[in-house]
Amino acid sequence: MKWLRSTDTDFADSLRALTAWNETEDPAVVSSVDAIVRDVIARGDAAVLDYSHRFDGLSVASVSQLEVHQPRLQAALGAISAPQREALEQASTRIRDYHEHQLQDSWSYRDAHGNRLGQQLTPLQRVGVYVPGGKASYPSSVLMNVIPAKVAGVEEIVMVVPAPTGNINDMVLAAAAIAGADRVFTVGGAHAVAALAYGTETIPRVDKIVGPGNIYVATAKRRVFGQVGIDMVAGPSEILIISDGDSNPDWIAMDLFSQAEHDENAQSILLSPDREFLSAVSASIDRLLPTMERAEIITASLERRGAMIETVDLADAVNISNRIAPEHLELAVAEPEQWLPEIRHAGAIFMGRYTPEALGDYCAGPNHVLPTAGTARFSSPLGVYDFQKRSSIIHCSPEGAQALAPLASTLARGESLEAHARSAEYRIDTDS
Repeated sequence: MKWLRSTDTDFADSLRALTAWNETEDPAVVSSVDAIVRDVIARGDAAVLDYSHRFDGLSVASVSQLEVHQPRLQAALGAISAPQREALEQASTRIRDYHEHQLQDSWSYRDAHGNRLGQQLTPLQRVGVYVPGGKASYPSSVLMNVIPAKVAGVEEIVMVVPAPTGNINDMVLAAAAIAGADRVFTVGGAHAVAALAYGTETIPRVDKIVGPGNIYVATAKRRVFGQVGIDMVAGPSEILIISDGDSNPDWIAMDLFSQAEHDENAQSILLSPDREFLSAVSASIDRLLPTMERAEIITASLERRGAMIETVDLADAVNISNRIAPEHLELAVAEPEQWLPEIRHAGAIFMGRYTPEALGDYCAGPNHVLPTAGTARFSSPLGVYDFQKRSSIIHCSPEGAQALAPLASTLARGESLEAHARSAEYRIDTDS
């Protein structure tokens, strides 16, 4: 891991280099994804089948054979162990309860002229959920993406998940059964995103695509945005921990590992004003790393993008965190509530020493689909609101039209739009 000090003269440049991430703009990846998307648009099922053969080694004759039907989902639910099923069901209940608090109602009011103005909320009709399935299986992603869509009232949820050589994790299918996915296809990669965005003979076109994926999936989502809605263009997972130096160093080391083990480009950063504590965590990393199943991935992640940053004090650490705008922020300090008002940019904030990020990944309740790569400056966690549309309601009374039309016609003529002006003026009752 890199060691930085916030008082170094070149700290700003070092921090910028450390947190930079723009691989979804890699010209080679963009070119490859564009070719795949155009091919799926042109050839539909045939293209999806070709890419499934090439990338996932699937030997099937039709895309319909890639669909996992409801009896198979229920069979997976029965096949997993009792503790696994109980964990999925309890997590789903907590996730559903949390997201039900996000539900909003349509609203309206009447102004002084009797005009009714308001907003109507309606759920999206069909949503595509992308669930990663390459280096690991993620039943938790199924719950986090499908459940808020269900809470919002989405009519149909189409889930896609890669199944290299035809293998798919039973917990992923069980999670789909519990969460309520309507259709499931074992398709992944850019061609899956294109199929959801444009539709094929077998895979239906959706209104929005949500869920994380690798660089090709992220680039494909960026490519099809506008044709469909997307939740966000997600980069590698990130964790930033602010510690006052009084936490158990082993706990903090394992929290850093928890994101580093996702992939080699994940980012784990620790900020503390206590130099001795940073050294203690470094020693814990050296001692615990050989015990990790994914030690090679963790090592690569920490070497490429990990960092220990010595700050002046906790206020300095909070300021640096706001500059980074991390996906996951742990406030491993004695009084986290004191610092919460100062946090401007973070996808999710984990408060205190007993709240590791891992609890948020699986069962706390809030969504684990979060903005990455600094986009927490302007973006939010996935939620029910991502699966609802808002339509403005404008219902003018005769008296209201009389009051508003002169204003509209004056402004329209100021923009040299005569038809706009006359359209408004036609509603004026000249006899009154």
